[in-house]
Amino acid sequence: MKKIRAFALAVAMLAWFSSLDSQVKHGHSKGELEEVGEVHFSISSDRPETQEEFNRATAMLYSFAYPQARKAFYDLTMRDPKCAMAYWGIAMSYFHPIWQEVPTPEDVKTSLKAIRNAKYVGIKTNREKDYIASIEAFYMESDSIDYPTRVLNYEKAMEQMVLRYPDDDEAKVLYALVLDATALKTDKTYAKQKKAGELLLKVFAKQPNHPGIVHYIIHAYDYPPLAELGLNAARKYAKIAPSVPHALHMPSHIFVRLGLWEDNIATNIASANAGLELARTADPANSSFDALHAWDYMTYGYLQLAQDKKAKEVVEMAGGVLKIDRSNFAAAYALAAIPARYALERKDWSAVASLSLHPENFPWDRFPMFASLTYFAKALGAARGGNVAAAHVNIEKLRSLHQRTLEAKDNYWANQVEILVQSATAWALLAEGKNDEAVKMMRSAADMEDASDKNPVTPGSLVPQRELLGDLLLESKNPQLALAEFEASLAIAKNRYNSIAGAAKAAEQSGNREKAKSYYLKLVELCAKSDTQRPDVEKAKAFLAER
Repeated sequence: MKKIRAFALAVAMLAWFSSLDSQVKHGHSKGELEEVGEVHFSISSDRPETQEEFNRATAMLYSFAYPQARKAFYDLTMRDPKCAMAYWGIAMSYFHPIWQEVPTPEDVKTSLKAIRNAKYVGIKTNREKDYIASIEAFYMESDSIDYPTRVLNYEKAMEQMVLRYPDDDEAKVLYALVLDATALKTDKTYAKQKKAGELLLKVFAKQPNHPGIVHYIIHAYDYPPLAELGLNAARKYAKIAPSVPHALHMPSHIFVRLGLWEDNIATNIASANAGLELARTADPANSSFDALHAWDYMTYGYLQLAQDKKAKEVVEMAGGVLKIDRSNFAAAYALAAIPARYALERKDWSAVASLSLHPENFPWDRFPMFASLTYFAKALGAARGGNVAAAHVNIEKLRSLHQRTLEAKDNYWANQVEILVQSATAWALLAEGKNDEAVKMMRSAADMEDASDKNPVTPGSLVPQRELLGDLLLESKNPQLALAEFEASLAIAKNRYNSIAGAAKAAEQSGNREKAKSYYLKLVELCAKSDTQRPDVEKAKAFLAER
């Protein structure tokens, strides 16, 4: 009987190795990560080296280096076929809760096979059994239970893990991640995020070089009222895991929230370079989704400092991308946002008209919500440039993309596209001389945006709607009302060039010269290292020279 079982195990493992080999190759997982941080995730194994190898693979998993983590767990199953938790790691590598990437049917099949193999080789402890059951709760019945419900099932399972094993810090780390992933963007109490942050800060004191702890603290506090709480973790993460592109990028989530533009740019330069190096070990022709994601944040930062020449260099790099290691949501957002940001932040309405989705061979049909960024920019630019007919053409394209996003049952992004529809329509109404209707529509868009929050893929709105409301009120000769909107925008999106410039103009036009002086000073200070002469800054210097 033992011989039969051993033979069956050998056959099962052979089939497993064969199927996983193709999975790893398909995932473009070439490229080694050296410094990934310190993890001490205790597991059972008869092989002394297994613990260290498992810790290293889990460190990569915690930093969302999913292909590399998957390969490391796969390699571990080859060296230690009876390590049940290595199969857990493979199943976890297909679960991306913050990114909200729904696993493909093939990913689900592979993950369930990994879970079956974990059970087959023998799970040695109740704790490991519960870890494997927790991720199984996510994958079970994926053909009949929708993705958000399955994520909630995993959350409930991890909550039980934390209660059942109160001394297990790794359970707390994983629970904190899914708490942030399931937190509603409309919940302005930030209850789940605060709970996650409190859990993580307790274990941070014990494990200061744990990549998952600092990573998930940043995600937990990636909100305007909470961002200061994440600054210490942001300062540490890139030092803990400097080989991981995502670890180098993540600090910028806090830097952007706090308007620390130079810090944001520096960490994303490092992230983009690391991402490109990693992607090109698989294929020299590759660009990197990590690099694109970092470039979007860099572009945003450069534009706030009026470093338009540097921003243009990034726009040109993104415009030259033809092949990407992963055509995922982060790549899609960046490809659409980077050129649109460059035109909109500089208020170059003629440049906006020439925007198009690039590259043409990218699967834009999968990302109608991000294609909407291009058409919003074109609609806004046309309306503000006085071409009402072109504005309406692009608004209709926006409406079509909104419908497609609704049909995909993506409520968050459908709401975001609806905001863009209303905003573009408001500016078209203003161009038609319908000022009162325009203000009402623009205020509705701003209120809708305030009721939710940005997705982690974005450094911020393409243009904050509250800022656009301020612009529209200025155009409508309502400077006092405009000033209030610019200041409300700055309370959420700190240190933004256009909100500061708008507040300065509105204060000056309202007769509040002291407040105008304050904002003009901020603008000049913000642009102390600019590489471009912008009219707003020249106006600020002229105003200050009058005093």
